[in-house]
Amino acid sequence: MTFNIVLIVLIVLLVIYALKRAGVFSKGAAENETVGDAYLAENALREEVTQTDSGLQYEVLTEGEGDTRPAATDTVLVHYHGTLINGSVFDSSVKRGEPISFPLNRVIPGCVQLMTKGAKYKFYIPARLAYGNRQVGTIPGGSLLIFEVELLDINPA
Repeated sequence: MTFNIVLIVLIVLLVIYALKRAGVFSKGAAENETVGDAYLAENALREEVTQTDSGLQYEVLTEGEGDTRPAATDTVLVHYHGTLINGSVFDSSVKRGEPISFPLNRVIPGCVQLMTKGAKYKFYIPARLAYGNRQVGTIPGGSLLIFEVELLDINPA
């Protein structure tokens, strides 16, 4: 009898731990989204910031070459630095010292397609366009993502 109670308690604790790791108990997702929306509303007032119909915001840090933009089916080579509103870095090819190549149809749509080769942009991506209310790695649910992206090369599909 005692063994069964201990086993049940252990199973409950493991389930709670698994749910916590998955972000189910993250009380902050809705709050993070509200904070992110307020940030975007204020950011949109800055002259150098452009907002798309989807709510994505960006600013051009460095203009690129020519007028060829990558298609959704192309593979690109980029350097990027991703942070949260509080400045904490969640991923950075810049910090690793090595650019990354990936097909555009496997990442958040629309961002890099605005750029030309050699351009460097700063993107402000609302949670609804990124991971929504899901926690992904060290990124809390409902988080606004900020990326500085430099487009180094375009490899057509």
